[in-house]
Amino acid sequence: MTWHAGGVPESEPPRGAAKPPPAATLRRIERYAGGLASSAVVRMDETLPWFRALPADQRSQVMLVAQAGVRSLVEWLRSGGVVAATTQEISDEVFAAAPRALARSITLTQTVQLIKVTIDVAETEVAALAAPGEEEALLQAILKFSREIAFSAARVYARAAESRGAWDARLQALLVDALLRGDSSDVLASRAAALGWADAPPVAVVVGRSPGGDITAVLHAVYRAARRARIEVIGGVHGDRLVVVMGGATDPLATAGALAASFGEGPIVVGPAVPSLDQATESARAALAGYRAAPAWPGAPNPVAADALLPERALAGDMEARRTLRHDAYGALARAGSGLLETLDAFFATGGVLESAARELYVHPNTIRYRLKRVTEVTGLSPLDGRDAFALRIALAVGRLEPAA
Repeated sequence: MTWHAGGVPESEPPRGAAKPPPAATLRRIERYAGGLASSAVVRMDETLPWFRALPADQRSQVMLVAQAGVRSLVEWLRSGGVVAATTQEISDEVFAAAPRALARSITLTQTVQLIKVTIDVAETEVAALAAPGEEEALLQAILKFSREIAFSAARVYARAAESRGAWDARLQALLVDALLRGDSSDVLASRAAALGWADAPPVAVVVGRSPGGDITAVLHAVYRAARRARIEVIGGVHGDRLVVVMGGATDPLATAGALAASFGEGPIVVGPAVPSLDQATESARAALAGYRAAPAWPGAPNPVAADALLPERALAGDMEARRTLRHDAYGALARAGSGLLETLDAFFATGGVLESAARELYVHPNTIRYRLKRVTEVTGLSPLDGRDAFALRIALAVGRLEPAA
């Protein structure tokens, strides 16, 4: 090394750099580049069964990447292997041939196997590639380059995963939007297929408050909980609401409980189970209506079924809840006859006292007991239960306000 008069070195190699191989070695590698890539592909075919099963176009893409890798090795050796300055360049040069195709069809583990085979082939050819006396230096340089190319592969797959994750999140948001809007089943099916949704029955929609923060982190927590629960999920954040579509949850309410930690504070409402995603609009509408009406029932369990909130939903103006109460409760009692409606009126008017209701109707208290039991059998709601009695009273009011319907 020579020094200027001021004591500063005339030339200082970059930190992390090594002395470039002799020109003779570089010329040999350049001449043998094509053969080295071809030999690597032949070795892949011999040692990697999954590689032999690849379609011809994907095998050709691997060949292009192998050739680019050899060219990159030459440039890297010529520069003296400056790590800090070349990692990004290696990634761009080597994997630019087919980065998306590789990331879609070949896993990162398989890519590492391809790199290992290529480096193994290069190591076996060191004696033919290196100038006399430079074999060990070239071998060390190749090993160092293999580390850089492995890091570069990881960068490519990380970028592909980020891009895929962002696209999946966008698709899921669009799918949830379509559900909430009630779009056609064809729209739902096409977007679900793009996400790889298996449509495992039954399907149910869950709505609750979003915990806030980064949407990607919110959805990641949902997916992690779903994997533990062994169900399919599609999620989306809409304003302050987190909407999750569950597939394969045989007990939607219990499964929603397993996902509850992914939601923020407040009610979590589970829509009714439906056979498939193309019918999930019904579940989504019920869950949203229940979420809006849930504050009217402070003591509700959490999660709570949307159907358990029918009275609150009816009071909030949900027409589907009004129709259900009118048909399944008031209408069922009217069709059953036997004085069931009159008995309920008297029972509620007397504050739920059997004897008082009996005197009001001039019947024996046992008759009142029998009729109340019939009410439970007909509607599934017990007048003796405070919550069920509230639902029955709302059903009577709705039915009488809209008798023609």
